[in-house]
Amino acid sequence: MTGPALLDYDEAIERFDPVLGLEVHVELGTATKMFCGCPTEFGAPPNTQVCPVCLALPGAMPTINRTAVEYAIRIGLALNCTIAPWCQFARKNYFYPDMPKNFQTSQYDDPIASNGYLDVDVDGETVRVEIERAHMEEDTGKSTHVGGATGRIHGAEYSLLDYNRAGVPLVEIVTKPIVGTKASAPQVARAYVTALRDLLKSLSVSDVRMDQGSLRCDANVSLTPAGNPVFGTRTETKNVNSLRSVERAVRYEITRQGAILVDGGTIRQETRHFDEASGSTSSGRSKETAEDYRYFPEPDLVPVAPDADWVAEIRDALPELPWLRRARLQQEWGFADKEMRDLVAADGVELVAATVQAGAPANAARSWWTSYLAQQANSRGVALDELPITPAQLALVIGKVGTGELTTKLAQRVVDGVLAGEGEPDEVIAARGLAVVSDDAALQQAVDEALAAQPGVADKIRSGKVQAAGAIVGAVMKATKGQADAARVRELVLATVGAGD
Repeated sequence: MTGPALLDYDEAIERFDPVLGLEVHVELGTATKMFCGCPTEFGAPPNTQVCPVCLALPGAMPTINRTAVEYAIRIGLALNCTIAPWCQFARKNYFYPDMPKNFQTSQYDDPIASNGYLDVDVDGETVRVEIERAHMEEDTGKSTHVGGATGRIHGAEYSLLDYNRAGVPLVEIVTKPIVGTKASAPQVARAYVTALRDLLKSLSVSDVRMDQGSLRCDANVSLTPAGNPVFGTRTETKNVNSLRSVERAVRYEITRQGAILVDGGTIRQETRHFDEASGSTSSGRSKETAEDYRYFPEPDLVPVAPDADWVAEIRDALPELPWLRRARLQQEWGFADKEMRDLVAADGVELVAATVQAGAPANAARSWWTSYLAQQANSRGVALDELPITPAQLALVIGKVGTGELTTKLAQRVVDGVLAGEGEPDEVIAARGLAVVSDDAALQQAVDEALAAQPGVADKIRSGKVQAAGAIVGAVMKATKGQADAARVRELVLATVGAGD
C-alpha cells in the first residue's frame, strides 16, 4: 500500500505560501484541578483522582481554582498580552467519550489574555509570532483503545476510560496567522514551541513535559498560491507531542497539501493525526467551526475580574526571561556558542547554574551534566533533571576531583553510588573505599612491586625512554583499583628508577 502523493518541498515553497497557526495546550502545575479539589498527580491509578464535580454527577457545583487563574495571568503577562479586567467561562459543547459532562468548560469570546507576541530566533533572525489569545479551560479524560493495531478506536475491541485528567487546568495559547515564513515555516513552528516551552518552565506554571502531555501542540497549516493574500483551507494536526514532531508535521502537511493543489484537488478542513514512526499525518475528523460548538456562558461559575493591583503584583514577580538569562550566564561562564547550544538542547542550563552556585567551576559542571550524567539519563530513559542526584551533591564530587581526593574515574563511581541510592557522596566513598591512595609509603611499595615484575621497563626508563613509565603507572593503578594518584605514581617511578643508577 502506497502513501499519498507528496510534492517536493522546494517546489511546494516556490509555488505556494504557507500560513501557520499554532495552538499550544499547557497543563498547569497546580496541586488541584480547575474546578474541584481533586489532585492532579500524573500517573496515579486510573479513576482514583475524581469526585462528583469532575465526574459531572447531578447537583455537583464547580468553583474556580485561584492559583490556576494566577498562572494564566502570569502566562499572559510574559507573552506581552493584555489582561482582561473582566472575563467569563463558557460551555463548549461536543461529544467526546472522555469528557464526562459532554461539554468542556472553556473561554470563548472573553479570554483572560489577548493580543500579545513572542519573539523567537530562527537561524540568527528574529521572528515575531503574534498571540491571538491565551484562555483558561479544563483537560479531558484519557481513552485507551485495546485490541487494535494502531491504538486508535478504529479496529479496537474495547476502550478504557480514565477520568483522572478530566478537569486538570489548561491554558490554551493561540497564535494569529503566521505568514511570510516561506521555506523556514517548519523551523519557525519548532522555534516558537521551543521558546514557549522554555518560557513556561521559567514561569513555574507547568513542568511542560511533552512526553507526558503537559504541553501539546496543534499545528494548523494552509497553503495559498504564491503572492495571493487570501488564505487557503487549513488542516489541524492534533496533539503533536515533541519539538521535532512539530517541525516534521508542518513540513509534511506542506508537501501533502501542495501535491493535492497542484493536481487540481481541494483541501478538506479537518483534524489530522501525526504518526511518529513514519513522519506522516492521517485524516481524523472534519473540523468544526465555532458555531458547531454552540458556546454559551457557563451558568454555574461567576465571572473572573482580576484586581489591577493583583495583576501588577504578578507582573512585578515575573522572573528573568529564559533567553536573557541564558545570554547573561553564557557571558559569566565564558562558554562558546556551541557549548551553550548543546547545554540548552540537553535542558541542562538550570542544573549547571545550580551546580555552579553550589561551588563547582562552570566548565566542570557543564562537562558532567552534558556527558556522563546525560549518558546515565539516556540509559535510564529519564530527563536529566529526574536523575537522583542533586547539583549540590555533584558540586561536592567535582570539588574532590579538584583537590585530588578523587580521580575522574573514581568520581564517576561515586556518582554511580549516589544514583543507586547509596547515600551522600562521602557515604559512598567510605562504603566503597573510593578515596585516592595518596600515602607515599603505600604507593612506593606498589611502585617497587611493579618495577620488580617488569625489569625490562625499568631499563627502558633508565636509557631515557621516560614514556615507558606509563606501563608501570598503569600496573600501579590496576593494583590499587584505580585509586592511586597517577601523577604522584609517575613521580615515584622516575625517582625510583633514577635512584638506582
